[in-house]
Amino acid sequence: MLVASISKVLAKAVAGERLTPEEGVSLLESHDLTAIGRAADLVTRRLHPESYRTYNIDRNVNYTNVCSAVCDFCAFYRKPKSHEGYVLDKETIYQKIEETIALGGDQILMQGGMNPELPLEWYEDLLRSLKERFPQVNLHAFSPPEIYALHKLSKLPLRTILERLKAAGLGSLPGGGGEILVDRVRKEITRGKALTNEWLEVCRVWHELGGIGSATMMFGHVETLAERIEHLERLRQLQDETSGFTAFICWTFQPENTDLADVPKRGAFEYLKTQAVARLYLDNFPNIQSSWVTQGLKVGQLALLYGANDMGSLMIEENVVASAGTVHHLTLTQIKDAIREIGFEPRRRNVAYELIDTPGEPVGAAG
Repeated sequence: MLVASISKVLAKAVAGERLTPEEGVSLLESHDLTAIGRAADLVTRRLHPESYRTYNIDRNVNYTNVCSAVCDFCAFYRKPKSHEGYVLDKETIYQKIEETIALGGDQILMQGGMNPELPLEWYEDLLRSLKERFPQVNLHAFSPPEIYALHKLSKLPLRTILERLKAAGLGSLPGGGGEILVDRVRKEITRGKALTNEWLEVCRVWHELGGIGSATMMFGHVETLAERIEHLERLRQLQDETSGFTAFICWTFQPENTDLADVPKRGAFEYLKTQAVARLYLDNFPNIQSSWVTQGLKVGQLALLYGANDMGSLMIEENVVASAGTVHHLTLTQIKDAIREIGFEPRRRNVAYELIDTPGEPVGAAG
């Protein structure tokens, strides 16, 4: 596509007009990162003219690493009956939450494998116990593939599963396990896991019940550029229908220690371009979150000028990406300083992107 027509596509997006899939692909095919990033930043500033950019404080609690699915991109999971498999007991989870609260956290991101030994009642009991003990903490828990696996295991309708989990204390739904929402890709890199329509249906039903959640994309493995846009298109269509997604987060595939270790690792250029195109394409998503966990501090900071309006989480604990050999740790001070250095005030928010601090709040214990 000619540069002039790229300019027209970018101008269209900046003006608030919806891009077509073909236009989305043309942007991903372009190498003009500067122009794409500038347009994404203009869209972000139109949607978020405020003088601040946000972050939150939560902790990943991977309650089990046992998983019946086989994902070529995952270095974290262990097969059922593996001697390296685990299920965290309640006391261990309690301790992790207590540590999170001490650092100012208000949320637990709780995900694990699809463990066939854990029935629906186990999840309900865990949620009730956590909500009773820590009523102030939002339980952002169980990705769509985990929910779908529970649906298959219990033979209960998805709506019943989600109603019961919500009644037990489930607060919001993380967007994990999205990878690329194209069945060709999903069938190539994973076995025994929710396919595209199944992933989307979990989110649809959750949103219909009044729930909110995030959406994700892990790219840079076996997908084509057109399939990245197809992923964004499926998300945009569901958001048109339900308005239940609060944010979109994308990151590059981390190949180390996985069965796809020969796949070339994608760098900052590809990450920033893809995130910027996502901001331009997902015109009905209110928030885009930076992914410093895979990219590191400086690229994560730069992402705030390439379509993101949120620096993501302090992420007190992270195991899945770390299992693939990528380990970036930031302090709260570093996150706040990164936001300030590009001209914004750092503000703390909750899962609904409501501000829960006061302007100029001190850094606190996590700094």
